[in-house]
Amino acid sequence: MLSIAIGCDDAAIDMKNQILTFLQSRDLTVVDYSCDQQREPTLYPDIAIQVAQAIKDGKHERGILICGTGIGMSITANKVLGIRAAQCHDPFSAQRARKSNNAQIICLGARVIGIELAKTLVDTWLDCDFDGGGSTEKVERISYYEQRQNI
Repeated sequence: MLSIAIGCDDAAIDMKNQILTFLQSRDLTVVDYSCDQQREPTLYPDIAIQVAQAIKDGKHERGILICGTGIGMSITANKVLGIRAAQCHDPFSAQRARKSNNAQIICLGARVIGIELAKTLVDTWLDCDFDGGGSTEKVERISYYEQRQNI
């Protein structure tokens, strides 16, 4: 069974809760790394790194990160070696993030898209696999540059 890590900051708690319920209705294993709204807000970079590192360590196959725009989570998650996180706001991008770029993490913006579109994006992304083909060489090139770390 696919294991999903999910995380959000205080700007996206409502959307995260709805996505979490949506994922559970699909009988997926989901672990929530989100901030606790009862305590002081957690900075989104801390959550993004936790989720990305958990995927890198093999605890989960995929991750969903949600903040106000999805931008900060995406930038931060991509700092973890070997992680490909894609900010998506339309179904085609969600599909291509997985099929062409082998993105393990999708990043969403709770202040940018509504919950129904968010569910569609998650559904589209989860239902896709990396198809390799002509994209394999491109993804391998990303890894090559990532390993160099001195660009």
